[in-house]
Amino acid sequence: MSSDILKLQNGSDIRGVALEGIEGEHINLTEEIAFRIGASFVKWLSNKTNKNIKDLRIGIGRDSRVSGPALLNALACGVSSMGAKVINCNMATTPAMFMSIVFDSTKFDGSAMITASHLPFNRNGIKFFNADGGLEHEDITDVLKIASSLETDSFNKAPKENHFEEYDLISVYADYLKGKIKDSLNAGEKPLSGLHIVVDSGNGASGFFVDKILSPLGADTTGSQFLEPDGMFPNHIPNPENKQAMEAIKNAVLANKADLGLIFDTDVDRMSAVLSDGSEVNRDSIIAMIAAILAPDYPASTIITDSVTSDRLTYFLQDVLGLKHLCYMRGYKNVINKQKELNASGVVAPLAMETSGHGALKDNYFLDDGAFLAVKLVIALAKAAKEGKKLDSLIEKLPPLVEEAEYRFKISGEDFKEYGNSVLAEFKKRAEKAGYKMPHSYEGVRLSFTGEDVQGWILLRMSLHDPVMPLNIEGGRKGDLVKLAKIAYELTNGFDRLDRSSMENRA
Repeated sequence: MSSDILKLQNGSDIRGVALEGIEGEHINLTEEIAFRIGASFVKWLSNKTNKNIKDLRIGIGRDSRVSGPALLNALACGVSSMGAKVINCNMATTPAMFMSIVFDSTKFDGSAMITASHLPFNRNGIKFFNADGGLEHEDITDVLKIASSLETDSFNKAPKENHFEEYDLISVYADYLKGKIKDSLNAGEKPLSGLHIVVDSGNGASGFFVDKILSPLGADTTGSQFLEPDGMFPNHIPNPENKQAMEAIKNAVLANKADLGLIFDTDVDRMSAVLSDGSEVNRDSIIAMIAAILAPDYPASTIITDSVTSDRLTYFLQDVLGLKHLCYMRGYKNVINKQKELNASGVVAPLAMETSGHGALKDNYFLDDGAFLAVKLVIALAKAAKEGKKLDSLIEKLPPLVEEAEYRFKISGEDFKEYGNSVLAEFKKRAEKAGYKMPHSYEGVRLSFTGEDVQGWILLRMSLHDPVMPLNIEGGRKGDLVKLAKIAYELTNGFDRLDRSSMENRA
């Protein structure tokens, strides 16, 4: 079992298959494993805080997944078996579980969220928090190592059901967000009156944003959809990067003539939006909009993004807003940790955001919180409406996306990271020889084209965890994508372990 537990690590999260139902995917995140992980988190947290185990208070929440209640109970029993106190927060969000460590009414020593974000219904996982924020990759490794070393019969000896103290955390969290809106707008008890905002929860855990925030503050939420938690996700995957999900919220906005549409992922640490004309505000544009909201309060500050943001965004941040753009690397923990590092060194970095919709704000504990970002948008919408403007005025100078594509080259054989790095080294050597412009890149090799013959950019990099090399291309004008694809194809010729079949008909 020890090696099976260690295989559940996915970066700084724990992820696994919790239900049968998809061919070829068998359960590897069981109640027994959740129990052991709960017990090991207690031991890890006690060592980390130098607190006696019996003095530790640990909150546990879950999203809407079908396997959530059973895994929550098992994790809680594991925590309780060590002697720590469990507080069951039931349906919650990942950001709320971190805030349970911050709120005066809770001040938990640690917390856990049962979630697998946007993954299919059969998957689940666990995210852990302490006073420093989300646990890091090495912390999760340590927790899983402790879990794998526990007595094999500890689960069988322990009670399988306990009555744990329950706490309505989501209401406290909603009041916190509601207060942010009221304080910013200073317009009485119904500061959102006259605004029409629709929400698509995708049957995840974000329905509270309508019932506990928007409606009480006076917004018309007619047309909001899929608010009821349903872990089978019958309407669409709760994922702002999913085309079907974005189409669903776009249709809701247009059908209801709403001022704004908001869409969240399952555990509400990511979000995207749709403007009144149906324009999608995601990827580069959501980063641009949040940066535009923050710019007046943080002039000349640094915005940190992942590596696949476009040259269009760099132009908007630097030339239009007067900010600095640090195009860093993929992985939400990577951009957030870089943000913490810069701020600690005296460089003001108010926002770290991935194109996936993970966005952390300096003024919100460096926490990637989709609901907090949505609050920022709602406040900006209300202020714009008061001035007779629309929200899209914030990003009207962001150049539009023309053409883009992502190709994923699978690497065959062993030692895929070593092979991938050798491909990148040769790719860079060939690009230099061809005289292509190569801006600094924190991961992979990025090429930029600004000539009359072709405009746009290319990024070849290694996947964070998989034997895959993603190739991102964006053309600046119609027809440039094909030209750039041909350049990229030529630069990757001759690598026998690289499967480029995904782009052969484009190059």
